[in-house]
Amino acid sequence: MCPRPAKLGEVQRAALGAALSAALRGEVRFDNAARAVYATDSSNYRHVPLGVVFPVDHADVASASRLAAEAGAALLARGAGTSLAGQACNEAVVVDMSRHMSRIVEIDADRRLARAEPGVVLDDLRRAAERCGLTFGPDPATHAWCTLGGMIGNNSCGTHGLYAGKTSDNVESLRLVLA
Repeated sequence: MCPRPAKLGEVQRAALGAALSAALRGEVRFDNAARAVYATDSSNYRHVPLGVVFPVDHADVASASRLAAEAGAALLARGAGTSLAGQACNEAVVVDMSRHMSRIVEIDADRRLARAEPGVVLDDLRRAAERCGLTFGPDPATHAWCTLGGMIGNNSCGTHGLYAGKTSDNVESLRLVLA
């Protein structure tokens, strides 16, 4: 059983922000303005995060995860914040992968396979796949903004879910590598 994340006081929150800033190559924002922006998603819920990090690669994500765990803080991966039930806001270190981790690594038309980073917007993947005569089946209403990582986290489906399947039906494998 995983321990419940601790509530951090202001001193511990500031120390965590400083540790993340020293360890990550990506941007770290623990200021009130960034926290306010990430306190909500497309739902009515509001939870002010501890801070926000914008990792540049998986090594930054692994470092943020390790440092948050050492501080006893929760970590929340976030896409575009289009969630309708509060999944993208929490009193945690929010990891926004949409800024830097948004590359389509490859599209292999023969294997009908795409490799992409979690911050890729669904419509961007679809445009790239269309050039190979392919598409990605799940079709949430927020397709122009939602990211693949967020879709995986929410198991999005949309209006074509009955014949195209949910996101989990269209994702072959996920791999999390922690240092």
